[in-house]
Amino acid sequence: MIVEQRTYRFKPGAVPQFMALYEARGLALQKRVLGNLLGYFVTELGPLNETVHLWGYDSLDERSRRRAALMAEPEWRAFLAEILPLLESQESKILLPTGFSPLG
Repeated sequence: MIVEQRTYRFKPGAVPQFMALYEARGLALQKRVLGNLLGYFVTELGPLNETVHLWGYDSLDERSRRRAALMAEPEWRAFLAEILPLLESQESKILLPTGFSPLG
């Protein structure tokens, strides 16, 4: 298993607006297409105005296939157009579990 950590930094005060849009229009679609949502978080200390979400995949190939399928969804592209003005930056990391990680 690999884990993708996606961190989005928003303009100050935009996280509540993003979360409302995401819960209404993005979450179900992402879960259906990407599959394995491990966690979704907002920052409380350190850099503020961020969301961090973790997605599990069997491989980088699976991740690539699922991300391409998500981008092919017209509903997802419409959602992105709505949220992009709220964003300041995005970061994606691929994390590999250690041999003793509970995720395996």
